[in-house]
Amino acid sequence: MATPISSEPRINERIRVREVRLVDPEGKQLGVRPIQEALELARRMDMDLVEVAPMANPPVAKIMDYGKFKFDAAQKAKESRRRSSAAQIKEMKYRPKIGTGDFDTKTRQVAKFLSEGHKVKVTIMFRGRELYHPEIGKDILDRIAEAVTEVGKVEVAPKLDGRNMLMVLAPDRKVGGSSKSDSPQAKVTNAVVMETGEAASSIGGTAS
Repeated sequence: MATPISSEPRINERIRVREVRLVDPEGKQLGVRPIQEALELARRMDMDLVEVAPMANPPVAKIMDYGKFKFDAAQKAKESRRRSSAAQIKEMKYRPKIGTGDFDTKTRQVAKFLSEGHKVKVTIMFRGRELYHPEIGKDILDRIAEAVTEVGKVEVAPKLDGRNMLMVLAPDRKVGGSSKSDSPQAKVTNAVVMETGEAASSIGGTAS
């Protein structure tokens, strides 16, 4: 039965070669050294000799604190997994006859989700004869996308799915703000106010 290949690098006396291309803890090249000399230098520094490029000729070995290196690598992997699991697909639902206030509130929440790094599935829910007017749902989705353009972008364009119309928005990583008044969130707020003010009649609301 074949012995499984370890993913761990060889360290210290487990490095069984005659010589190595040595690198010090700061990354400085120390040239090709006999393995015993490299081990002795590592011991003097109270560190480990780690084979970092075993396929090179000769292999490359670096002097480092291997325990600390493994701990730091594990912490980075843990943080990467945490960030990956933290990003979720949120959902926000609208109705074709949504009022101005509800549109404003929901769209602000969509912008908040995007600014936190989440994708957002926006759903227009049709009832009865509303389904015969998909252009109303499309208009709402277009205005939502325009309102959050400073923090997000359309990943999946509006499309009908049964009695609903769906659109997926994704965070725009290229967005950056130079001041509080020019920040993406502030621009989203202004855009929502403008959009909702112009949209009341087309989405079933009537200004008094």
